[in-house]
Amino acid sequence: MSEKRIVLGGGCFWCTEAVYLNVKGVISVESGYAGGNRPNPNYQMICTGVSGYAEVIDIRYDEDVINLSDLLDIFFVVHNPTTLNSQGGDKGTQYRSVVYYTNDLEHEVINDAIQRNQANYEDTIVTEVSPLPETVYPAEDYHQNYYALNSSQAYCQAVIAPKLQKFMISFPEKLG
Repeated sequence: MSEKRIVLGGGCFWCTEAVYLNVKGVISVESGYAGGNRPNPNYQMICTGVSGYAEVIDIRYDEDVINLSDLLDIFFVVHNPTTLNSQGGDKGTQYRSVVYYTNDLEHEVINDAIQRNQANYEDTIVTEVSPLPETVYPAEDYHQNYYALNSSQAYCQAVIAPKLQKFMISFPEKLG
C-alpha cells in the first residue's frame, strides 16, 4: 500500500466527507478546519466567516488503488468550483473551494485537473490552490461521519444525498 494525503474544501464538509467515504481506495476521511491563522479553531469560530479557516476534509488514500487525479475529478463533479465562497445555501469564506497540496508534483496535478474540468463549466473555476498549512485541525466529534449518522435529517436529504447520488452515477467504477 502506498498511502498519500490530500486536503480538500468543497463547501460543507459533511457533503464532501459523505462522498469520499464511499470512494474505493480511500483509507480515511476526517472533517476539519484549515487555512486560518488562530490556533485551535472550533465550529463557532469558523462560522463567523472571518477566521480564515475553511471547512475541509483530510483524506488518506491508497495510491495503488486510486490516484490524485481521479480524486480531484470527483471533487470537481460533486461541488460547484465556480462559486466564490459559497455552495448552494452555504455562504461565507469557510465554504470556499480549496485544494491544499504538499509538493510541486501535487500542485501540477491539481492545476491539470482544474484545466481538464474547466470544460464542464461555463463560469471560471475559482478553486483556491494553496500549500498545505502546518496544521489541519480536526472538527468536533459530532461533525465526523455526519451523513451516515444523520442521513434522515432534512439537510442530509436535501443537500448531501444529491451529491452522493451524483458521485455514484458519475463514477460507478470508483464506488468502494
